[in-house]
Amino acid sequence: MHRESNALNEYPYWWANLPAFDEARRRTAGIIEGDVLPIESRAWDVAIVGAGYTGLSAARQLASAGASVIVLDREWVGWGASSRNGGQVLTGFSVDPATLVARYGESGARERFDISIDAIAQLEALIAREAIDCELETSGHLQAAWKPSHFKAFAAEQALLARVFNHRVELVPPSEQSSELASRRYHGLLIDDRSRGLNPSRFVLGLADAARRAGAVIAERTPVGQVTQQGSRWRLTVPLGAINAGHVVIATNGYSDQAAGALRRRLVPIGSYIIATEALDPALARALLPRRRMAFDSKHFLFFFRVTRDHRLLFGGRAEFGKPSVESTRRAAAILQRGMTTVFPDLASVRVEFAWGGMVAFTRDRMPHAGRMDGAYYAVGYSGHGIAMATYLGALVARQLAGESVTHPLVDVTDANFPPIPFYDGRPWFLPAAGLYYRVLDWLQ
Repeated sequence: MHRESNALNEYPYWWANLPAFDEARRRTAGIIEGDVLPIESRAWDVAIVGAGYTGLSAARQLASAGASVIVLDREWVGWGASSRNGGQVLTGFSVDPATLVARYGESGARERFDISIDAIAQLEALIAREAIDCELETSGHLQAAWKPSHFKAFAAEQALLARVFNHRVELVPPSEQSSELASRRYHGLLIDDRSRGLNPSRFVLGLADAARRAGAVIAERTPVGQVTQQGSRWRLTVPLGAINAGHVVIATNGYSDQAAGALRRRLVPIGSYIIATEALDPALARALLPRRRMAFDSKHFLFFFRVTRDHRLLFGGRAEFGKPSVESTRRAAAILQRGMTTVFPDLASVRVEFAWGGMVAFTRDRMPHAGRMDGAYYAVGYSGHGIAMATYLGALVARQLAGESVTHPLVDVTDANFPPIPFYDGRPWFLPAAGLYYRVLDWLQ
């Protein structure tokens, strides 16, 4: 992609130098997979709505088992959160370990936490098996204490993780944290070596290639209007007509629209934003995070950050809640740049070269959900922990669809396991109030 030397590029850093994400070219190209058109003339075993991690993982699994599979996306492969996230592959869930225990009991909490570890292991195995060049990092993560009281809470979490989850983490006191993080803003660290990092755009493109090799067809720039069941089959309306399929998988997550049906009342899309600096002096970049860990802090309105292979700092957070736009991205970029220089004062004169936003789907319980609703299969709601878990649940729901008996803590047995949010129709009118609430919590706690 062409970049002006001093321009703010308002698209993900991960898209740079990847022809597959050349937006202008692909917007004029129409549906990319032209060899298989007209797609509406064929009866498919499975139609998948959404070409991100979830949909592509499900497509690869189903096509490998011999099903005829088409993946439909209103934009292109990975256009949404799958190429816009920070590339942090973290242990656990959005819900902290103590909350897991309070909600599910010790055995239920351990079972769910182990699933997050298994999801990372399966992700690594998939990357190796399919030879996906996605800049995999095995350096773990650090969580930084925003306040001294937060570091004390880290000690309690360390003990809980050891006793209930048999999961080892390390505490680094403020006096020693410079070996891990070049910032005096924080008050100690919690280190988890089991987390990973990667280049999300390269991973989603590699996953798409793997799904195609397995036999799946991907139709990009093909928005799905209505999804309706007609007897034992499904009809999905698209601009060229309609798709006929035996089964449907909804994999739209934070970009769900009317095609997702009742799932929209269960998903809250929240804006998340990231900035990326110009390439730093390599010595400065190494000093910021000497062990190249994925990093985030302990606030509700947290900051997250990492160093890229070409020595940039990526710095993100919930700077704005709404759907990303030119205006909101610029506002968020200014907020994040102030946050970045608060954490790293030495970067005050560094130019921000990229700024972008995307939608993260939260559920009411902040846990992922998979299963079947109104006849359609789904896997959604990763709440910021989506890279490994979306890939994992996409494959799991594909196995369920293929007829395998699946008993799993994250697979809903009935709709009652995943109820709609009261007084909610898919438009998150309550986010400004929620944002104020969490800002007050960050001030008080």
